[in-house]
Amino acid sequence: MRWVQRALPALFAFAVKVLVVLPAQADEAFSDWLKGFRADAAAQGISQRTLDAALSGLTPDPEILEAQNNQAEFVKPIWDYLGSAVSQARIRKGRAQLRRYADQFAAIEKKYGVDRHYLAAIWGMETSYGSFMGNKSVIRSLATLAYTGDRTQFGRTQLLAALKILDSGDIDVANMEGSWAGAMGHTQFIPTTYLDYAVDFTGDGTRDIWRAISDALASTANFLKEKGWNTGETWGYEVILPDGFDYALADGRTQRTLAEWTKFGIKRPGGRPFPRPSDPARLIVPAGANGPAFLLINNFYVIKRYNNATAYALAVGHLADRLMGFGPIQQSWPTSEQPLARSERKELQKMLAEMGFLRGKIDGIVGPNTKSAVRAFQRSRNMVPDGFPTKRLLKRMRAAQAG
Repeated sequence: MRWVQRALPALFAFAVKVLVVLPAQADEAFSDWLKGFRADAAAQGISQRTLDAALSGLTPDPEILEAQNNQAEFVKPIWDYLGSAVSQARIRKGRAQLRRYADQFAAIEKKYGVDRHYLAAIWGMETSYGSFMGNKSVIRSLATLAYTGDRTQFGRTQLLAALKILDSGDIDVANMEGSWAGAMGHTQFIPTTYLDYAVDFTGDGTRDIWRAISDALASTANFLKEKGWNTGETWGYEVILPDGFDYALADGRTQRTLAEWTKFGIKRPGGRPFPRPSDPARLIVPAGANGPAFLLINNFYVIKRYNNATAYALAVGHLADRLMGFGPIQQSWPTSEQPLARSERKELQKMLAEMGFLRGKIDGIVGPNTKSAVRAFQRSRNMVPDGFPTKRLLKRMRAAQAG
């Protein structure tokens, strides 16, 4: 959850004004909010001891809202994101960690049925194998999100869950550190996920995902298993599409078996057969018609339950493959394409809405609805409907709107 082209949206400007320019008023408003929240938390059973330890002297963190608007999996070109996420250094370190903790990985794999390479990939993606697990106070971060911004309900829910964790005695306030969004430990569980899926794999009486690597990895395996992980299966396949392929089928929603997809002329690099032709799969082209294509099966979507960004799930799957000894993605990425800045993505969404192709928030995040709207615009102009927004597409949309 990290890097690139930093935007400074109105939301952050408002937060800076509230939290920095007018500190006295902000302190008073936050204190009033905190008093009400504390009463609600007590009514839900949080002990006075925990409330005193966690909330006394608490102030909001003005850096939080900037961070949430610059998540790498949403703002960085996918080829740059994957290049950083699946770097040679991360592959080497991951293989070393698999050897170092081989016994722990084997025991976790045996109990939960989740291949160790995927657990190592998530560990590598989230904290670079424990190198950096976040140094922010989870309570302060979540209180800030709960108090102001566009994620107040998330922040409130997670803050209550974090207080319940403190009440359980698994960790104390001083050591409950994590990311700006309250993600914690080696594999970055948010508090509600911790409450539902964290396990005490070491048997020492605590679910310590911060210091006990076995607890963290086993908790991740437990999460994936409970979300529907299929033991012994991969996440998906890089595939080659034939000339003249109908890219309207590459919408990430159309589902067919792997055998049925082959009837459209789709094949794996090198012509290798699919091991289970009856597996249902969906097709995506995350960088448009000029980039790689992938057929995705069940375990890919289980990874997305961990982090809903397609780029993240692709990175986890590909990193796991590399840790197993498989090679890099074979097709090239369209690196000459210029990605859209956040302001341009919002402009694109606004024009799509005005043209009747898009309904919903104008937020600068190119999710499934925006991609579907882009495809609809492309079809209306007899373009390849790959759903990939570029500066060239934005220029054509401006011209179309100008009429």
